[in-house]
This record gives sequence, C-alpha cells and structure tokens, in this order.
Amino acid sequence: MGLQTGAGSAIAISVAAPATQDVAGYAALTYTEAGNCEKIGTIGATFAKTEFQPLKGPKQKLKGSADYGSLQPQFALDESDAGQTLFRTAADEETNALYSVRVTYQSGAKRYFQGRVFGWPETVDGADPVMMATPTVEICTKVVRAPAA
Repeated sequence: MGLQTGAGSAIAISVAAPATQDVAGYAALTYTEAGNCEKIGTIGATFAKTEFQPLKGPKQKLKGSADYGSLQPQFALDESDAGQTLFRTAADEETNALYSVRVTYQSGAKRYFQGRVFGWPETVDGADPVMMATPTVEICTKVVRAPAA
C-alpha cells in the first residue's frame, strides 16, 4: 500500500504484558479497542543530542538517551465504551502499571508498545461541541512495528 490517511485507524489497550517484546508477544494479547477516537497522535522515538567539542577538530554529535514519546488520543466521551473505560481505569490507577497498546493503521499495519496513562481530562467546550476525553499515554518501551498482512 502506498500513501494512506488516518481514516480507519484504531487504538486498543490490554492490561496484560507480552511474553516477549516482539510482534508475536504483543499479537498474542487480548486488546480492547477504544471507540469514537478522533485522533491518535505521533508514534516514534526521538533521541537527545549529545555534543562534544574537542579543542582540536570538529564538533562531535552523538545520539543520547531515547524518549519513546507520548500520545494524546482524543475520544468523543462515551462512558459505556469498554476501551475508553480501560484507558480511564489505567489513568485513575495510582500504581505505575504498564499497559500494552496496539495502534492499527488503515493499511492493517500495527504498532505495539507498553505505556502508562497519565490522566483522563474531559473537555466540555460549549453547548454544541461533543464532550471529549484526551488522556496522555507515555510510551515506555521501544515501539514494535508489524507490517500489514
């Protein structure tokens, strides 16, 4: 598949941890998809830049520590949606439990990772807009990429 849009993409969550940090480990889990998702966010690591300038010679630039990023998916608030309930439960939990997350693209490609959910802010923005929830999901493991079948 060539270019694609975000249409048809989905985000799902699981309380279980994969037996292995690879496609097979994540694919074996049972996920609960969160409905009414308007956007998912940016997936992928960035690295801190470390520099060293010797007195003699060019500046050295190296990759430092990895930050696997965070997502801020937006959901039209639906308290009866099982996936949203699980995201909200993860946000309300006072432990540092990791949850497994699966993002499925339009093409069928998948992205797997583990993360922690920080908050479940709900937005009431007037009479006409739909009430929204925007959790922050901090990605805590390397993102595992699974190509479309």
